[in-house]
Amino acid sequence: MTASTMTTTGSRSGTGEAPQSVGHGLHVTYAGLRVVVLATFIFFVSSCSSRSDRIVIGSKNFTESLILGELMAQQIEGHTNLRVERRFYLAGTYICHQGMLAGRIDVYPEYTGTALTAILKEEPKSDRQQVYDRVKTEYEKRFHLTLGSAFGFNDTFAMEIRGEDARRLNIRTLSQAAAYTPKWRAGFGYEFMERPDGYKGLAATYGLHFATPPRIMDLGLLARALKDHQIDLAAGNTTDGLIPALDLFVLEDDRHYFPPYEAVPVIREETLSRHPEVLSALAQLSGKISDQEMQQLNYAVDGKHRDAKEVVREFLSTKGLLTAPN
Repeated sequence: MTASTMTTTGSRSGTGEAPQSVGHGLHVTYAGLRVVVLATFIFFVSSCSSRSDRIVIGSKNFTESLILGELMAQQIEGHTNLRVERRFYLAGTYICHQGMLAGRIDVYPEYTGTALTAILKEEPKSDRQQVYDRVKTEYEKRFHLTLGSAFGFNDTFAMEIRGEDARRLNIRTLSQAAAYTPKWRAGFGYEFMERPDGYKGLAATYGLHFATPPRIMDLGLLARALKDHQIDLAAGNTTDGLIPALDLFVLEDDRHYFPPYEAVPVIREETLSRHPEVLSALAQLSGKISDQEMQQLNYAVDGKHRDAKEVVREFLSTKGLLTAPN
């Protein structure tokens, strides 16, 4: 997890939206109805024309998603003639997914394990390629969305303890840690407590019991709370830049509870039919980011408080991807 209360590397699951009221004003006059229809038509036409030469990229409201959104934005700007509109910090998976279905955004970064469990509501699977293929097939069939090639890293959940405790107790795995958890205090984000691949299944798989019920905390506070001995175990993510900075230790998921969470672009098929060059541009990012590189990018923004656009621009430069379009 990150230290920022606003942006954190670890929030991958869906965030619910309150339903909008649509039941007001049922006694509509004919004239009023004509105005509404006309206004809707004008809005639709203007929206279509304004979207003809631009791509809208979304992201969730945590650092890693922001970085990936900016990465795709700069890649498309640099390798196509399209304009890019950035709509970042769109809460969680559910909001981004609904934005895609409604046509409000064209592309956003997602994680295969999250798509499988939170959107498709399927049981976790451990094979990376199997999960990718399943999500891609079902997204195309159900939603007319498709997946681009994976960026290269797997941002799986990380059960973190203090490095000093790992060394003192000589533990490396979750199975080993289970013997000590009755004396430990745990801290998790709300979504981890609720999601199908979260706390309940993890506790059952490893037989985890804690001294007190897990504290539900803001994701951005978990790493610091762990470091400051307010809790003894936290659910973070493997690409969190603060893991080495705060001397935290990631326990091995030796029973392979968590599915793979490969980061991938999710793209509307309608967008690709209008602008196939988007897929070509994003394909150049395939396999370009290792777990360690993503951790470094997150730390540059969260730990060093650098501007995400600048961090992304430097990264693309090191990968030789700042070439102007032909």
